[in-house]
Amino acid sequence: MANKVVPRTFKASLRNHSQVEGDLDALGFSGSKLWNVGRWTVQRVWDEIEHIPEHDELTAYLKNHERYDDLHSQSSQRILQELAEAFHSWYSKRTNGDTRANPPGYRKHGDEHPRSTITFKNKGFKLDTENNRVRLSKGKNTKDYWSDFALCEYETRPDVDLPTVESVQQVRAVWTGDKWELHFVCRVEIEVADAPGESTVGIDLGICTFAALAYEDETAELYPLGCLKEDGYYFGKHIANCDDSSSERAEQLHRKWSNRRTHYFHALSKHIVERCVEKRVGSITIGDLSGVREDEDDEVKNWGTHGNLDLHGWAFDRFTNILTYKAEMQGVEVNPVSERDTSKTCSCCGRERDSNRVERGLYVCDSCELVANADVNGAENIRQVPLSPSAVSAADRSNGWLAQPSTVLFDKETGSFVPQEQVRS
Repeated sequence: MANKVVPRTFKASLRNHSQVEGDLDALGFSGSKLWNVGRWTVQRVWDEIEHIPEHDELTAYLKNHERYDDLHSQSSQRILQELAEAFHSWYSKRTNGDTRANPPGYRKHGDEHPRSTITFKNKGFKLDTENNRVRLSKGKNTKDYWSDFALCEYETRPDVDLPTVESVQQVRAVWTGDKWELHFVCRVEIEVADAPGESTVGIDLGICTFAALAYEDETAELYPLGCLKEDGYYFGKHIANCDDSSSERAEQLHRKWSNRRTHYFHALSKHIVERCVEKRVGSITIGDLSGVREDEDDEVKNWGTHGNLDLHGWAFDRFTNILTYKAEMQGVEVNPVSERDTSKTCSCCGRERDSNRVERGLYVCDSCELVANADVNGAENIRQVPLSPSAVSAADRSNGWLAQPSTVLFDKETGSFVPQEQVRS
C-alpha cells in the first residue's frame, strides 16, 4: 500500500436550508444575469468579427459592469469562464460538422431567471470544519447592512471527513431543481493498492461499441452502448418537444439524461477495473481520441451525418478520467496513447491497409489472412503501443480469440454490467 494525494468532490446537504435559501437564491439569480450579460457580449463580438472572446477578455471587458459586482469577483470570473468554454465547445462541434449544435443560450424562463451554480474559490469562502459551517462571500451589490456572507451549516456523508483532507480548493452552491446543496472540491490523501499484476490490456473506444478490450491472456470483451443511444433518442425527442429549450421541463430532462450517462460511465469503469484485478492487470493502455476528428492531413474527417452527431455526443475524455481515478486506487496504471492507424493495422503482422477493414465490425488481413473483430483488433494494437517489439513477438500467441470476443451488456434492472446471456432487461 502507498499513499497518494488526488482530487475529489464531496456533496453536502444544508442543515439550515430555510435560513440561507434566500441568500443562495439571490446569488444563483445573479449568476444567471451575469451569464446573460456575457452571452449578449459574446454574440455582439461574434456578429462583428466572428471571434469568440476568451474568459480573460470577457472578464476585463465586464469587470466594471454592475452585474459583475453581484457576486464575489472570483465567482464572477468562473461564470464567464464557463460561458467562454461553452461557446468554444459549440464552435468546435460546428467546425466538425454537427449542424444541430446550438450556441449556449440565455439563462431565462420567460421573465424569470433560473438559479446558476455559483463557484467560490479560496478567497470567496471560509471553512469551519469543527462546526460544519462555511461562509460564502456575497458580491458588493448583494451585501446588506448586516451581513456580507451566507453562513451555511452543512452535513456530509458519514464516510466523509473534511478536516482530514489535504485542502478544500473550491465550494460550489448547486441548485438541484428542488433545493440547494454544496459541493466541496478537495485534495485527498488516499491509500493506493499495490499493482495486482504485470499483465496488460488495451482499450479501444468507439461509437457503436463504446469499449473493446484486448487482454494479454488472449481474451477480449466488447461493451456496446445501445442503452446510451436509446437514452439519446428518448431524451433528445422529449427535449425537442419542449416549448422552450431552456424551460424547467427541458432542464429536468437534461439533468436526468446527464445522470444516467454518469451512472453508465461509473458502472462501466468500475466493472473494467474489477476485471483488471481479477486478471492481474497492472497497466491499461487506452486510446486517446483527441485527434479522432482529423484525418492524416489534419483536415476534419467526415464520419457521415449520424456518425458526426454520435461522435460529438459521447464524453470519451470524461470516461477516461473516471476510469483513471478508479484504476489508480487499485494500483492499476492508465496510459492514454494515440489511436491513429490502429483501426487499419493488422495486430498480428503489422500490415497497414484501409481496405483490410472490410466492414464496421470485421477486419481481414490480406497478408497473413487474419480474420478478427475490427474493434478487438484495434484494442490489441493499442495494447501493443507501449510494448517493445521483442515483448510483442516473443510470446507464442494465437489469433483465433481476436474473432471471438465475449459481449458484456449494461443490465438496466441491476444497473451493472453482466455477460450478455445473464442480462435480465
